Amino acid sequence: MSRGWQTGRVSSQESRPEGQESPFRIEPTGRDEAPQFVLPMVVQLERADPPGRTDALETAARSVLLMLSDPRSTGDGEWAEAVRLWQDARIRKVVRRARGAEWRRAEALPGITVTGKSAQVRVFPPVPLDGWPKDLARLQVSGTELEDPQPPGEPAPGAPVLWMSPEVTLTAGKAMAQAGHGAQLAWWDQSDEEREAWRAAGFPLSVRIAGPERWRTLVTSGLPVVRDAGFTEIAPSDTVVAEGHRGFGAHQ
Repeated sequence: MSRGWQTGRVSSQESRPEGQESPFRIEPTGRDEAPQFVLPMVVQLERADPPGRTDALETAARSVLLMLSDPRSTGDGEWAEAVRLWQDARIRKVVRRARGAEWRRAEALPGITVTGKSAQVRVFPPVPLDGWPKDLARLQVSGTELEDPQPPGEPAPGAPVLWMSPEVTLTAGKAMAQAGHGAQLAWWDQSDEEREAWRAAGFPLSVRIAGPERWRTLVTSGLPVVRDAGFTEIAPSDTVVAEGHRGFGAHQ
């Protein structure tokens, strides 16, 4: 497996042949001609007890990794075709919010629920852009705002870090989707052995906002960079850099 990452390029033996264009490039490519799918994600957002923002972002990132690594998403699994079509087009993720009966209806649909310290996120197999299940389509997508009860502190040692840009302001829902993009790029940029070690460890990771100087270094470092296409909320921008995922598990 080739693991040489270059910004704007994805290499993955499983789903990204060497030299194929990145799904996060903003220029028109052949990906735009393929059927377009989206990965639905729903965060439980109860009025009385909302999750912390950073925990929600980290839980969303892990949910994407669990979807990618689930046996139903690979080989002849029941979700594999939808996942393949989604990855062959633009990589879209949309986060909606649910509470009470809405959340219970969402949990009844096929998917994976991931629990963080305070957050619960359910991720579903990809669907066509205009083919959302009705119990998900009716959920609100805009205006999801969360706060951290206290500063998140230093990233966990020895685990990958998804660094968020300090230059763009995102709602929590948009930031969760961007963290998911970063986790997906980190996954593609690993060998099979590294992926298995990460999965076996429970996909430890941290999401943090980079300081301006660190951010300038990160985006020119050759690490995987998410370049948001600018369809919602923000103009086309670099939003996430994945660091520390290469060689993960070598010293576990």
